[in-house]
Amino acid sequence: MEIMNRKLTIMLSQLNWVVGDIQGNCNRMLKEINAQQNIGTDIIIFSELSLTGCPPGDLLCSNDFYELCVLSLQKLQNASQKIAIIIGHPWKENNFFYNALSFFWHGKTLVRYFKQNLSNYIFFNEYRYFNRGKNSCILLYKKYKIGFLISHDLLDECLVNKYNNIDILITISAIPFDHKQRIIPTNILQNYSKKLSLFIVYLNQIGGQDELIFEGESKIFNSSGVITHKLLSFQEDIQKCVFCNNDVLSVTDFNNQLPSIAKLYHALVMSIKDYVKKNNFSNVILGLSGGIDSALTLAIAVDAVGNKNVQAIMMPFIYTSQMSIQNAKKQTNLLNVKLLIISIEEMYNAYIKNMLWLFKECNRNNKNITQENLQARCRAIILMMISNACDALVLSTFNKSEYFIGYNTIYGDMIGGFAVLKDIYKTLVFKLVNYRNSIATVIPANIVTRPPSAELAPNQFDEDIFPPYSIIDKIIENYVEHNKSINQLIDDGFDEKIVYKIITLINHYKYKRRQSPIGPLIRINSFLNDKNYPITSMFK
Repeated sequence: MEIMNRKLTIMLSQLNWVVGDIQGNCNRMLKEINAQQNIGTDIIIFSELSLTGCPPGDLLCSNDFYELCVLSLQKLQNASQKIAIIIGHPWKENNFFYNALSFFWHGKTLVRYFKQNLSNYIFFNEYRYFNRGKNSCILLYKKYKIGFLISHDLLDECLVNKYNNIDILITISAIPFDHKQRIIPTNILQNYSKKLSLFIVYLNQIGGQDELIFEGESKIFNSSGVITHKLLSFQEDIQKCVFCNNDVLSVTDFNNQLPSIAKLYHALVMSIKDYVKKNNFSNVILGLSGGIDSALTLAIAVDAVGNKNVQAIMMPFIYTSQMSIQNAKKQTNLLNVKLLIISIEEMYNAYIKNMLWLFKECNRNNKNITQENLQARCRAIILMMISNACDALVLSTFNKSEYFIGYNTIYGDMIGGFAVLKDIYKTLVFKLVNYRNSIATVIPANIVTRPPSAELAPNQFDEDIFPPYSIIDKIIENYVEHNKSINQLIDDGFDEKIVYKIITLINHYKYKRRQSPIGPLIRINSFLNDKNYPITSMFK
Protein backbone atom coordinates (compact mmCIF):
# COMPACT_ATOMS: atom_id res chain seq x y z
CA MET A 1 0.00 0.00 0.00
CA GLU A 2 1.17 3.51 -0.79
CA ILE A 3 2.02 5.51 2.34
CA MET A 4 0.27 8.87 2.52
CA ASN A 5 -1.72 10.94 4.98
CA ARG A 6 -5.21 9.54 4.71
CA LYS A 7 -8.10 8.51 6.91
CA LEU A 8 -11.38 6.71 6.24
CA THR A 9 -14.25 5.86 8.58
CA ILE A 10 -16.57 3.04 7.51
CA MET A 11 -19.80 2.00 9.24
CA LEU A 12 -20.92 -1.62 8.80
CA SER A 13 -24.70 -1.92 9.11
CA GLN A 14 -25.53 -5.58 9.72
CA LEU A 15 -29.31 -5.25 9.77
CA ASN A 16 -32.32 -7.54 9.42
CA TRP A 17 -34.08 -6.72 6.16
CA VAL A 18 -37.58 -7.84 5.15
CA VAL A 19 -38.09 -9.33 1.70
CA GLY A 20 -40.50 -7.23 -0.35
CA ASP A 21 -40.67 -4.35 2.12
CA ILE A 22 -38.80 -1.95 -0.13
CA GLN A 23 -40.23 1.18 1.48
CA GLY A 24 -39.62 -0.12 5.00
CA ASN A 25 -36.06 -1.18 4.17
CA CYS A 26 -35.39 2.18 2.49
CA ASN A 27 -36.73 4.10 5.49
CA ARG A 28 -34.54 2.03 7.83
CA MET A 29 -31.52 2.87 5.70
CA LEU A 30 -32.36 6.57 5.66
CA LYS A 31 -32.66 6.50 9.45
CA GLU A 32 -29.19 4.95 9.79
CA ILE A 33 -27.75 7.37 7.22
CA ASN A 34 -29.14 10.37 9.11
CA ALA A 35 -27.67 9.05 12.35
CA GLN A 36 -24.19 8.75 10.81
CA GLN A 37 -23.82 11.68 8.47
CA ASN A 38 -22.87 14.30 11.07
CA ILE A 39 -20.52 12.24 13.25
CA GLY A 40 -17.60 11.79 10.88
CA THR A 41 -18.62 8.62 9.07
CA ASP A 42 -17.37 8.58 5.48
CA ILE A 43 -19.10 5.44 4.17
CA ILE A 44 -22.09 3.47 5.42
CA ILE A 45 -22.46 -0.04 4.00
CA PHE A 46 -25.61 -2.16 3.61
CA SER A 47 -25.63 -5.83 2.61
CA GLU A 48 -26.35 -7.70 -0.62
CA LEU A 49 -29.87 -7.07 -2.00
CA SER A 50 -30.63 -5.20 1.22
CA LEU A 51 -33.10 -2.88 -0.49
CA THR A 52 -35.39 -5.75 -1.53
CA GLY A 53 -34.48 -8.25 1.15
CA CYS A 54 -32.76 -11.46 0.13
CA PRO A 55 -33.60 -13.54 -1.77
CA PRO A 56 -36.47 -11.72 -3.54
CA GLY A 57 -37.24 -14.66 -5.83
CA ASP A 58 -39.96 -14.14 -8.40
CA LEU A 59 -40.78 -10.72 -6.99
CA LEU A 60 -38.09 -9.66 -9.44
CA CYS A 61 -40.51 -10.57 -12.24
CA SER A 62 -42.93 -7.85 -11.10
CA ASN A 63 -42.61 -4.51 -12.89
CA ASP A 64 -44.27 -2.75 -9.94
CA PHE A 65 -41.67 -4.25 -7.61
CA TYR A 66 -38.77 -3.05 -9.72
CA GLU A 67 -40.25 0.42 -10.23
CA LEU A 68 -40.47 0.82 -6.45
CA CYS A 69 -36.81 -0.27 -6.21
CA VAL A 70 -35.78 2.47 -8.63
CA LEU A 71 -37.75 5.13 -6.74
CA SER A 72 -36.20 4.07 -3.43
CA LEU A 73 -32.71 4.03 -4.92
CA GLN A 74 -33.22 7.63 -6.01
CA LYS A 75 -34.13 8.59 -2.43
CA LEU A 76 -30.98 6.91 -1.15
CA GLN A 77 -28.84 8.53 -3.80
CA ASN A 78 -30.23 11.93 -2.83
CA ALA A 79 -29.37 11.17 0.82
CA SER A 80 -25.67 10.80 -0.01
CA GLN A 81 -24.80 14.52 0.14
CA LYS A 82 -22.73 14.23 3.34
CA ILE A 83 -21.97 10.52 3.51
CA ALA A 84 -21.16 7.88 0.90
CA ILE A 85 -23.59 4.96 0.71
CA ILE A 86 -22.94 1.40 -0.48
CA ILE A 87 -26.07 -0.63 -1.08
CA GLY A 88 -27.03 -3.95 -2.66
CA HIS A 89 -30.03 -4.04 -5.00
CA PRO A 90 -31.34 -5.46 -8.29
CA TRP A 91 -30.62 -3.38 -11.37
CA LYS A 92 -31.86 -3.57 -14.94
CA GLU A 93 -29.55 -2.47 -17.72
CA ASN A 94 -30.09 -3.08 -21.45
CA ASN A 95 -33.07 -5.29 -20.54
CA PHE A 96 -30.90 -7.56 -18.36
CA PHE A 97 -31.19 -7.88 -14.58
CA TYR A 98 -28.11 -7.81 -12.38
CA ASN A 99 -27.38 -8.35 -8.70
CA ALA A 100 -25.81 -4.96 -8.16
CA LEU A 101 -23.81 -2.85 -5.71
CA SER A 102 -24.05 0.94 -6.00
CA PHE A 103 -21.77 3.56 -4.47
CA PHE A 104 -23.58 6.88 -3.95
CA TRP A 105 -21.76 10.11 -3.05
CA HIS A 106 -22.81 13.77 -3.30
CA GLY A 107 -26.12 12.71 -4.81
CA LYS A 108 -24.48 10.81 -7.66
CA THR A 109 -23.70 7.20 -8.54
CA LEU A 110 -19.91 6.99 -8.60
CA VAL A 111 -19.71 3.28 -9.47
CA ARG A 112 -22.08 0.36 -9.94
CA TYR A 113 -20.75 -3.19 -9.74
CA PHE A 114 -22.55 -6.32 -10.99
CA LYS A 115 -22.08 -9.70 -9.29
CA GLN A 116 -20.12 -12.10 -11.49
CA ASN A 117 -20.14 -15.45 -9.68
CA LEU A 118 -23.87 -16.13 -9.31
CA SER A 119 -25.07 -18.64 -6.71
CA ASN A 120 -27.14 -21.61 -7.80
CA TYR A 121 -28.02 -23.49 -4.62
CA ILE A 122 -31.43 -24.10 -3.13
CA PHE A 123 -33.85 -21.14 -2.93
CA PHE A 124 -31.43 -18.77 -4.69
CA ASN A 125 -31.07 -19.94 -8.30
CA GLU A 126 -29.66 -16.57 -9.33
CA TYR A 127 -29.18 -17.73 -12.91
CA ARG A 128 -32.97 -17.69 -13.22
CA TYR A 129 -33.09 -13.95 -12.52
CA PHE A 130 -29.70 -12.33 -13.06
CA ASN A 131 -27.07 -12.02 -15.73
CA ARG A 132 -23.43 -12.29 -14.77
CA GLY A 133 -21.44 -9.11 -14.51
CA LYS A 134 -18.28 -8.92 -16.59
CA ASN A 135 -16.09 -6.23 -15.08
CA SER A 136 -14.20 -5.51 -11.89
CA CYS A 137 -14.72 -2.16 -10.22
CA ILE A 138 -12.19 0.15 -8.52
CA LEU A 139 -12.85 3.59 -7.05
CA LEU A 140 -10.44 6.14 -5.59
CA TYR A 141 -12.17 7.64 -2.55
CA LYS A 142 -10.57 9.66 0.26
CA LYS A 143 -7.14 8.66 -1.14
CA TYR A 144 -7.95 4.93 -0.80
CA LYS A 145 -8.26 2.60 -3.76
CA ILE A 146 -11.39 0.58 -3.07
CA GLY A 147 -12.54 -2.54 -4.94
CA PHE A 148 -15.95 -4.20 -4.77
CA LEU A 149 -17.31 -7.76 -4.84
CA ILE A 150 -20.60 -9.43 -3.94
CA SER A 151 -20.68 -12.60 -1.77
CA HIS A 152 -19.88 -15.63 -3.98
CA ASP A 153 -17.44 -13.60 -6.06
CA LEU A 154 -15.03 -14.34 -3.20
CA LEU A 155 -15.07 -18.02 -4.18
CA ASP A 156 -13.56 -17.19 -7.57
CA GLU A 157 -9.87 -16.60 -6.94
CA CYS A 158 -9.39 -15.13 -10.40
CA LEU A 159 -11.92 -12.38 -9.64
CA VAL A 160 -10.25 -11.56 -6.33
CA ASN A 161 -6.76 -11.53 -7.83
CA LYS A 162 -7.79 -8.71 -10.16
CA TYR A 163 -7.72 -6.46 -7.09
CA ASN A 164 -4.00 -6.90 -6.50
CA ASN A 165 -3.28 -3.18 -6.48
CA ILE A 166 -5.92 -1.73 -4.16
CA ASP A 167 -6.12 -0.80 -0.49
CA ILE A 168 -9.55 -2.04 0.59
CA LEU A 169 -11.79 -4.76 -0.83
CA ILE A 170 -15.43 -4.24 0.20
CA THR A 171 -17.72 -7.26 -0.17
CA ILE A 172 -21.43 -7.14 0.56
CA SER A 173 -23.00 -10.52 1.12
CA ALA A 174 -26.08 -12.59 1.89
CA ILE A 175 -24.62 -16.01 2.65
CA PRO A 176 -26.96 -18.49 4.38
CA PHE A 177 -25.99 -20.20 7.61
CA ASP A 178 -24.62 -23.73 7.33
CA HIS A 179 -24.32 -25.71 10.55
CA LYS A 180 -21.28 -27.73 9.49
CA GLN A 181 -19.27 -25.43 7.26
CA ARG A 182 -18.88 -21.83 6.19
CA ILE A 183 -19.73 -21.31 2.55
CA ILE A 184 -17.04 -18.63 2.48
CA PRO A 185 -14.45 -19.88 4.99
CA THR A 186 -12.67 -17.34 7.16
CA ASN A 187 -9.26 -18.71 6.22
CA ILE A 188 -9.91 -17.92 2.54
CA LEU A 189 -10.50 -14.27 3.40
CA GLN A 190 -7.41 -14.23 5.60
CA ASN A 191 -5.31 -15.70 2.79
CA TYR A 192 -6.61 -13.13 0.30
CA SER A 193 -5.81 -10.22 2.58
CA LYS A 194 -2.26 -11.48 3.22
CA LYS A 195 -1.56 -12.48 -0.37
CA LEU A 196 -2.80 -9.21 -1.87
CA SER A 197 -1.77 -7.03 1.09
CA LEU A 198 -5.15 -5.34 1.43
CA PHE A 199 -7.94 -4.80 3.93
CA ILE A 200 -11.09 -6.86 3.44
CA VAL A 201 -14.43 -5.50 4.64
CA TYR A 202 -16.97 -8.34 4.61
CA LEU A 203 -20.57 -7.41 5.45
CA ASN A 204 -23.01 -10.31 5.71
CA GLN A 205 -26.80 -10.39 5.97
CA ILE A 206 -28.60 -11.16 9.25
CA GLY A 207 -32.04 -12.65 9.83
CA GLY A 208 -34.48 -15.42 8.98
CA GLN A 209 -36.23 -15.59 5.61
CA ASP A 210 -38.64 -18.52 5.29
CA GLU A 211 -36.33 -21.58 5.08
CA LEU A 212 -33.12 -19.57 5.07
CA ILE A 213 -31.11 -18.30 8.01
CA PHE A 214 -28.49 -15.56 7.68
CA GLU A 215 -25.91 -15.53 10.45
CA GLY A 216 -24.34 -12.13 10.09
CA GLU A 217 -20.93 -12.27 11.81
CA SER A 218 -19.50 -9.70 9.43
CA LYS A 219 -15.73 -9.17 9.63
CA ILE A 220 -12.87 -6.86 8.77
CA PHE A 221 -9.38 -8.23 8.04
CA ASN A 222 -6.19 -6.21 8.01
CA SER A 223 -3.46 -6.73 5.41
CA SER A 224 -1.84 -9.38 7.62
CA GLY A 225 -5.00 -11.48 7.66
CA VAL A 226 -5.85 -10.59 11.26
CA ILE A 227 -9.52 -10.09 12.11
CA THR A 228 -9.82 -6.59 13.55
CA HIS A 229 -13.62 -6.44 13.74
CA LYS A 230 -16.25 -9.13 14.11
CA LEU A 231 -19.94 -8.33 14.34
CA LEU A 232 -22.44 -10.42 16.30
CA SER A 233 -23.94 -13.71 15.14
CA PHE A 234 -27.74 -13.89 14.75
CA GLN A 235 -28.19 -10.33 15.97
CA GLU A 236 -28.29 -6.93 14.37
CA ASP A 237 -25.06 -5.05 14.88
CA ILE A 238 -23.52 -1.79 13.72
CA GLN A 239 -19.79 -1.19 14.04
CA LYS A 240 -17.39 1.55 13.02
CA CYS A 241 -13.98 0.94 11.52
CA VAL A 242 -11.41 3.73 11.16
CA PHE A 243 -8.63 3.29 8.63
CA CYS A 244 -5.66 5.62 9.10
CA ASN A 245 -2.93 5.36 6.49
CA ASN A 246 -2.21 1.60 6.44
CA ASP A 247 -3.61 0.74 9.87
CA VAL A 248 -6.95 0.15 11.55
CA LEU A 249 -7.38 2.44 14.56
CA SER A 250 -10.40 0.84 16.20
CA VAL A 251 -10.17 -2.85 17.03
CA THR A 252 -13.18 -4.52 18.63
CA ASP A 253 -13.25 -7.15 21.36
CA PHE A 254 -14.80 -10.34 20.01
CA ASN A 255 -13.71 -13.11 22.34
CA ASN A 256 -17.29 -14.36 22.76
CA GLN A 257 -17.09 -17.04 20.04
CA LEU A 258 -20.10 -19.36 20.28
CA PRO A 259 -19.65 -23.15 20.03
CA SER A 260 -21.26 -24.87 17.06
CA ILE A 261 -24.27 -26.25 18.94
CA ALA A 262 -24.95 -22.84 20.50
CA LYS A 263 -24.90 -21.19 17.08
CA LEU A 264 -27.36 -23.77 15.80
CA TYR A 265 -29.72 -23.17 18.70
CA HIS A 266 -29.58 -19.39 18.20
CA ALA A 267 -30.19 -19.91 14.48
CA LEU A 268 -33.39 -21.87 15.18
CA VAL A 269 -34.57 -19.25 17.66
CA MET A 270 -34.05 -16.50 15.11
CA SER A 271 -35.83 -18.49 12.39
CA ILE A 272 -39.03 -18.69 14.47
CA LYS A 273 -38.73 -15.12 15.70
CA ASP A 274 -38.41 -13.66 12.22
CA TYR A 275 -41.01 -15.92 10.60
CA VAL A 276 -43.55 -14.93 13.26
CA LYS A 277 -42.70 -11.22 13.18
CA LYS A 278 -42.33 -10.81 9.42
CA ASN A 279 -45.61 -12.63 8.75
CA ASN A 280 -47.51 -10.53 11.31
CA PHE A 281 -48.36 -13.28 13.77
CA SER A 282 -48.53 -12.36 17.43
CA ASN A 283 -48.86 -15.82 19.01
CA VAL A 284 -47.78 -19.40 18.39
CA ILE A 285 -49.27 -22.70 19.55
CA LEU A 286 -48.01 -26.26 19.46
CA GLY A 287 -49.02 -29.73 20.50
CA LEU A 288 -47.04 -30.81 23.56
CA SER A 289 -46.77 -34.59 23.85
CA GLY A 290 -44.40 -35.02 26.76
CA GLY A 291 -41.74 -36.20 24.31
CA ILE A 292 -38.42 -34.64 23.40
CA ASP A 293 -39.29 -33.12 19.99
CA SER A 294 -42.22 -31.04 21.15
CA ALA A 295 -40.31 -30.16 24.34
CA LEU A 296 -37.43 -28.73 22.32
CA THR A 297 -39.83 -26.91 19.99
CA LEU A 298 -41.52 -25.32 22.99
CA ALA A 299 -38.22 -24.17 24.48
CA ILE A 300 -37.10 -22.62 21.19
CA ALA A 301 -40.48 -20.94 20.71
CA VAL A 302 -40.37 -19.36 24.17
CA ASP A 303 -36.84 -18.09 23.58
CA ALA A 304 -37.97 -16.68 20.23
CA VAL A 305 -41.23 -14.90 21.02
CA GLY A 306 -41.58 -14.96 24.82
CA ASN A 307 -43.64 -17.20 27.09
CA LYS A 308 -46.68 -14.91 27.01
CA ASN A 309 -46.97 -15.43 23.27
CA VAL A 310 -46.78 -19.24 23.35
CA GLN A 311 -49.53 -21.69 24.23
CA ALA A 312 -48.99 -25.44 24.60
CA ILE A 313 -51.81 -27.91 23.96
CA MET A 314 -51.64 -31.39 25.52
CA MET A 315 -54.09 -33.78 23.81
CA PRO A 316 -53.99 -37.11 25.64
CA PHE A 317 -55.64 -40.37 24.64
CA ILE A 318 -55.94 -43.78 26.29
CA TYR A 319 -52.38 -44.64 25.22
CA THR A 320 -50.88 -41.46 26.65
CA SER A 321 -48.82 -42.28 29.73
CA GLN A 322 -49.07 -40.39 32.98
CA MET A 323 -45.37 -39.65 32.62
CA SER A 324 -46.08 -37.76 29.39
CA ILE A 325 -48.77 -35.68 31.04
CA GLN A 326 -46.57 -34.93 34.04
CA ASN A 327 -43.63 -34.05 31.79
CA ALA A 328 -45.78 -31.58 29.86
CA LYS A 329 -47.04 -29.98 33.07
CA LYS A 330 -43.54 -29.75 34.53
CA GLN A 331 -42.03 -28.17 31.43
CA THR A 332 -44.76 -25.57 31.04
CA ASN A 333 -44.29 -24.67 34.71
CA LEU A 334 -40.54 -24.28 34.15
CA LEU A 335 -41.17 -21.98 31.18
CA ASN A 336 -44.22 -20.29 32.69
CA VAL A 337 -46.28 -21.20 29.63
CA LYS A 338 -50.02 -21.73 29.62
CA LEU A 339 -50.92 -25.41 29.16
CA LEU A 340 -54.31 -26.44 27.81
CA ILE A 341 -55.22 -30.13 28.21
CA ILE A 342 -57.89 -31.43 25.83
CA SER A 343 -58.60 -35.16 25.57
CA ILE A 344 -59.16 -36.49 22.05
CA GLU A 345 -61.01 -39.58 23.29
CA GLU A 346 -64.55 -38.32 22.69
CA MET A 347 -63.70 -36.99 19.23
CA TYR A 348 -61.86 -40.18 18.31
CA ASN A 349 -64.72 -42.42 19.44
CA ALA A 350 -67.23 -40.37 17.47
CA TYR A 351 -65.23 -40.84 14.27
CA ILE A 352 -64.83 -44.58 14.88
CA LYS A 353 -68.53 -45.02 15.65
CA ASN A 354 -69.55 -43.31 12.44
CA MET A 355 -66.97 -45.10 10.30
CA LEU A 356 -67.14 -48.70 11.58
CA TRP A 357 -68.57 -49.79 8.23
CA LEU A 358 -65.32 -48.73 6.58
CA PHE A 359 -63.26 -51.62 7.91
CA LYS A 360 -65.78 -54.20 6.62
CA GLU A 361 -66.24 -52.43 3.29
CA CYS A 362 -62.55 -52.13 2.48
CA ASN A 363 -61.64 -55.61 3.79
CA ARG A 364 -57.98 -54.69 4.26
CA ASN A 365 -55.58 -55.10 7.16
CA ASN A 366 -55.11 -51.37 7.71
CA LYS A 367 -57.22 -51.02 10.84
CA ASN A 368 -54.32 -50.31 13.21
CA ILE A 369 -52.62 -47.70 11.05
CA THR A 370 -55.99 -46.06 10.34
CA GLN A 371 -56.70 -45.77 14.05
CA GLU A 372 -53.21 -44.44 14.79
CA ASN A 373 -53.46 -41.81 12.07
CA LEU A 374 -56.92 -40.82 13.31
CA GLN A 375 -55.43 -39.93 16.69
CA ALA A 376 -52.93 -37.60 15.04
CA ARG A 377 -55.64 -36.05 12.87
CA CYS A 378 -57.92 -35.44 15.85
CA ARG A 379 -55.07 -33.52 17.42
CA ALA A 380 -54.53 -31.62 14.18
CA ILE A 381 -58.18 -30.55 14.11
CA ILE A 382 -57.92 -29.18 17.66
CA LEU A 383 -54.73 -27.27 16.89
CA MET A 384 -56.13 -25.76 13.70
CA MET A 385 -59.37 -24.73 15.42
CA ILE A 386 -57.37 -22.94 18.12
CA SER A 387 -55.14 -21.44 15.44
CA ASN A 388 -58.12 -20.01 13.56
CA ALA A 389 -59.91 -18.80 16.68
CA CYS A 390 -56.83 -17.16 18.23
CA ASP A 391 -55.04 -16.12 15.02
CA ALA A 392 -51.99 -18.10 16.14
CA LEU A 393 -49.32 -19.85 14.11
CA VAL A 394 -49.13 -23.62 14.62
CA LEU A 395 -45.58 -24.87 15.08
CA SER A 396 -45.04 -28.41 13.83
CA THR A 397 -42.85 -30.57 16.06
CA PHE A 398 -41.61 -33.41 13.81
CA ASN A 399 -37.87 -33.91 13.27
CA LYS A 400 -35.87 -34.66 10.12
CA SER A 401 -35.45 -38.36 10.88
CA GLU A 402 -39.21 -38.94 11.12
CA TYR A 403 -39.76 -36.66 8.15
CA PHE A 404 -37.63 -38.71 5.78
CA ILE A 405 -38.75 -42.20 6.83
CA GLY A 406 -42.40 -41.15 6.88
CA TYR A 407 -42.91 -41.78 10.59
CA ASN A 408 -45.52 -39.05 10.90
CA THR A 409 -49.08 -38.51 9.77
CA ILE A 410 -49.93 -36.35 6.80
CA TYR A 411 -52.73 -33.94 7.82
CA GLY A 412 -51.97 -35.04 11.39
CA ASP A 413 -48.77 -34.20 13.25
CA MET A 414 -47.40 -32.78 9.98
CA ILE A 415 -49.85 -29.88 10.04
CA GLY A 416 -48.67 -26.43 10.95
CA GLY A 417 -47.22 -23.30 9.46
CA PHE A 418 -43.59 -23.66 10.49
CA ALA A 419 -41.58 -26.78 11.35
CA VAL A 420 -38.56 -25.65 13.31
CA LEU A 421 -37.03 -29.16 13.57
CA LYS A 422 -37.59 -30.09 9.92
CA ASP A 423 -33.83 -30.17 9.26
CA ILE A 424 -32.82 -31.47 12.70
CA TYR A 425 -31.99 -35.16 13.02
CA LYS A 426 -33.23 -36.99 16.10
CA THR A 427 -29.68 -37.42 17.39
CA LEU A 428 -29.15 -33.67 17.03
CA VAL A 429 -32.38 -33.00 18.93
CA PHE A 430 -30.79 -34.54 22.03
CA LYS A 431 -27.67 -32.39 21.65
CA LEU A 432 -29.76 -29.23 21.35
CA VAL A 433 -31.77 -30.16 24.43
CA ASN A 434 -28.59 -30.75 26.42
CA TYR A 435 -27.23 -27.39 25.27
CA ARG A 436 -30.40 -25.53 26.27
CA ASN A 437 -30.53 -27.25 29.63
CA SER A 438 -26.87 -26.33 30.24
CA ILE A 439 -27.99 -22.68 30.35
CA ALA A 440 -31.03 -23.35 32.54
CA THR A 441 -33.14 -26.46 32.92
CA VAL A 442 -36.25 -25.95 30.83
CA ILE A 443 -36.74 -29.55 29.65
CA PRO A 444 -37.26 -32.16 32.40
CA ALA A 445 -34.74 -35.00 32.64
CA ASN A 446 -37.47 -37.63 32.17
CA ILE A 447 -38.13 -36.30 28.68
CA VAL A 448 -34.47 -36.71 27.74
CA THR A 449 -33.92 -40.19 29.17
CA ARG A 450 -37.16 -41.97 28.22
CA PRO A 451 -37.21 -44.10 25.03
CA PRO A 452 -38.82 -42.31 22.05
CA SER A 453 -42.46 -43.27 21.50
CA ALA A 454 -45.36 -41.92 19.47
CA GLU A 455 -47.78 -43.40 22.06
CA LEU A 456 -50.33 -44.32 19.39
CA ALA A 457 -50.63 -47.93 20.59
CA PRO A 458 -49.97 -49.87 23.82
CA ASN A 459 -46.28 -50.28 24.72
CA GLN A 460 -45.18 -48.72 21.43
CA PHE A 461 -41.56 -47.60 21.09
CA ASP A 462 -39.78 -46.24 18.02
CA GLU A 463 -36.90 -48.74 18.17
CA ASP A 464 -39.35 -51.66 18.10
CA ILE A 465 -40.22 -50.52 14.57
CA PHE A 466 -36.98 -48.98 13.29
CA PRO A 467 -33.23 -49.29 13.85
CA PRO A 468 -31.68 -46.88 16.36
CA TYR A 469 -31.80 -43.24 15.28
CA SER A 470 -28.01 -43.11 15.34
CA ILE A 471 -28.04 -45.48 12.35
CA ILE A 472 -31.09 -43.98 10.62
CA ASP A 473 -29.62 -40.49 10.76
CA LYS A 474 -26.30 -41.53 9.24
CA ILE A 475 -28.03 -43.35 6.38
CA ILE A 476 -30.29 -40.38 5.63
CA GLU A 477 -27.38 -37.94 5.80
CA ASN A 478 -25.21 -39.97 3.45
CA TYR A 479 -28.02 -40.76 1.01
CA VAL A 480 -29.75 -37.37 0.93
CA GLU A 481 -27.03 -34.84 1.70
CA HIS A 482 -23.97 -36.59 0.26
CA ASN A 483 -25.79 -38.36 -2.59
CA LYS A 484 -24.27 -41.77 -1.83
CA SER A 485 -25.68 -44.83 -3.57
CA ILE A 486 -27.07 -47.91 -1.85
CA ASN A 487 -23.95 -49.89 -2.74
CA GLN A 488 -21.73 -47.16 -1.33
CA LEU A 489 -23.67 -47.21 1.93
CA ILE A 490 -23.28 -50.98 2.18
CA ASP A 491 -19.56 -50.66 1.40
CA ASP A 492 -19.36 -48.11 4.24
CA GLY A 493 -20.43 -50.85 6.64
CA PHE A 494 -24.17 -50.32 7.02
CA ASP A 495 -26.29 -53.47 7.23
CA GLU A 496 -27.74 -54.25 3.78
CA LYS A 497 -31.27 -54.99 5.04
CA ILE A 498 -31.36 -51.79 7.09
CA VAL A 499 -30.08 -49.72 4.15
CA TYR A 500 -32.75 -51.08 1.81
CA LYS A 501 -35.45 -50.57 4.43
CA ILE A 502 -34.54 -46.93 5.11
CA ILE A 503 -34.00 -46.01 1.44
CA THR A 504 -37.32 -47.64 0.52
CA LEU A 505 -39.06 -45.55 3.17
CA ILE A 506 -37.33 -42.37 1.99
CA ASN A 507 -38.41 -42.93 -1.61
CA HIS A 508 -41.93 -44.06 -0.75
CA TYR A 509 -42.81 -41.11 1.50
CA LYS A 510 -41.78 -38.40 -0.94
CA TYR A 511 -45.47 -37.54 -1.34
CA LYS A 512 -45.71 -36.67 2.35
CA ARG A 513 -42.68 -34.43 2.25
CA ARG A 514 -44.10 -32.47 -0.68
CA GLN A 515 -47.05 -31.49 1.52
CA SER A 516 -45.13 -30.54 4.63
CA PRO A 517 -44.84 -27.05 6.15
CA ILE A 518 -41.68 -25.07 5.60
CA GLY A 519 -38.92 -25.06 8.16
CA PRO A 520 -35.41 -23.62 8.55
CA LEU A 521 -32.53 -25.21 6.66
CA ILE A 522 -29.35 -25.70 8.65
CA ARG A 523 -27.36 -27.13 5.72
CA ILE A 524 -27.29 -25.77 2.19
CA ASN A 525 -27.36 -29.33 0.83
CA SER A 526 -29.85 -30.66 3.39
CA PHE A 527 -32.32 -31.81 0.76
CA LEU A 528 -29.89 -32.17 -2.14
CA ASN A 529 -31.08 -35.62 -3.22
CA ASP A 530 -34.75 -35.01 -2.47
CA LYS A 531 -35.95 -31.66 -3.77
CA ASN A 532 -36.59 -32.52 -7.41
CA TYR A 533 -37.28 -36.24 -7.30
CA PRO A 534 -40.66 -36.97 -8.93
CA ILE A 535 -43.38 -38.49 -6.77
CA THR A 536 -44.66 -40.66 -9.60
CA SER A 537 -41.66 -42.77 -10.52
CA MET A 538 -40.91 -46.47 -10.98
CA PHE A 539 -37.28 -45.94 -9.99
CA LYS A 540 -36.69 -47.25 -6.51
